[in-house]
Amino acid sequence: MKIFTAQQIREADAYTIQHLPISSLDLMERAAGACTSWICKYFAPETPVYIYCGMGNNGGDGLAITRLLRNRDYNAHAFVLHHSEKATADHVANREALLQKYPHALHDLPNTTSIPALPADVLIIDAILGTGLSRPVEGWLAGIIQQLQTLHATHTIISIDLPSGMQADSSSVNTPVVKAHHTLSFECYKLAFLFPENAGITGEVHILPIGLHPDYIQQTPTPFQISEESLIKSIYKPRSPFAHKGTYGHALLIAGSEGKMGAAILSAQSCLRAGVGLLTCHVPKCGYTIIQIAVPPAMCIVDDQYDHSSGFQTDVSKYKVIGIGPGIGTAAGTAWAMERLFEQYRQPMVLDADALNILATTPGLIDKVPAGSLLTPHPKEFERLFGKTANNREQLQVLSHNAIEKRLCILLKGRYTAMAFPDGNIFFNTTGNPGMATGGSGDVLTGILTALLAQGYSSKDAMLMGVYMHGMAGDYAAETLSQEAMTANDIIDYLGKSFLRLHR
Repeated sequence: MKIFTAQQIREADAYTIQHLPISSLDLMERAAGACTSWICKYFAPETPVYIYCGMGNNGGDGLAITRLLRNRDYNAHAFVLHHSEKATADHVANREALLQKYPHALHDLPNTTSIPALPADVLIIDAILGTGLSRPVEGWLAGIIQQLQTLHATHTIISIDLPSGMQADSSSVNTPVVKAHHTLSFECYKLAFLFPENAGITGEVHILPIGLHPDYIQQTPTPFQISEESLIKSIYKPRSPFAHKGTYGHALLIAGSEGKMGAAILSAQSCLRAGVGLLTCHVPKCGYTIIQIAVPPAMCIVDDQYDHSSGFQTDVSKYKVIGIGPGIGTAAGTAWAMERLFEQYRQPMVLDADALNILATTPGLIDKVPAGSLLTPHPKEFERLFGKTANNREQLQVLSHNAIEKRLCILLKGRYTAMAFPDGNIFFNTTGNPGMATGGSGDVLTGILTALLAQGYSSKDAMLMGVYMHGMAGDYAAETLSQEAMTANDIIDYLGKSFLRLHR
């Protein structure tokens, strides 16, 4: 699914109106109808509904929703906020339609009043401002929005298209924005929905189809996309009936140090579960018995050092891929050995955890990472690698810049993990849940990505598929065990179910 800017969304509307053909008023009716159907699905007709409408097309949506809810016997009332002297043509048309049929359902709020006290059982619908907003709201309307913010704790609030005051392409911290429990948006995600800073504003986002012209969606380029199941199924390579273990690659996993061998175990187990043909683990001496017992299918190479790895003396050229980082620590010897490894091995690698911390503290080392390698930082690791940013929008720009400049595939972990590629494209992953915010979850992802690269997936496809499957396994685990009770081991256990889904 593509993610369009506010300007592209307006162009999509215009293209649809011109080429279907359909009037802008009829397109608005479609949007209002989709919202009305969703509201009726989750809220009973006995629920009083107060709809706050701006003077633009977002307000026109609200007026149309009021009429359509009234048609279904809901006690719906529209309150028009006169923040502008002029309304849009479609707003005016829907105002007239509501007045003709339900005149007592329309109420005007001039810009000298505030929102009256509301009954406790009222459902609030925010249809004040839409995607046309390009600067923070000011003046009287900002005060109205702040009033609505205070009602978030006592009333359910649904925003239409996006919460009023939010800008579709940026974060909305420290600006007056309606805080919604649900956001009903149309056809595709807005970029702002995917920023962590906005999570407490949008609530649960629901994307409703309204029949925008498919030609515009297909033909219009955008660097931003959602990685959907259909994309992952197109990437997935079913196994050949004549395959053998050599078909699916030999991976080297460099992981673990004294007190952190659990990270090595999780990465190794997930690598095997994700389908690698052969796996060798390089561990310090303290980890030999642990790995041999905990991960019997894996072979083991032991470092000269007891408590950490300081020299990868094996012939690394025989490995299809190398994964490095989980639990290795940041000892000087480990950093030295990693730099030598980059000189010997020039194929894409997977770098996570302490490997990223070593990159962040060793000037110039990131420039030696082989092109096409996969870097998997969480926000703090990302900050150590690339510096602080003012907001999530700037962080996304830094992410993309470094992926392009350094020819690396870099992800930024989060609710919607962002994955940036050297071709300039950025994908957001929608699988996964807060139960995965647990120690070892990232080590599991390292193993999955390493396995997919070993099996011959491209760097881009391995990252897209690996992150998606990792999140899906977490979702299956949460369904069975709850988010609170799941551990990183459970993600590994449910990888099989995730792969089975790709066969459907």
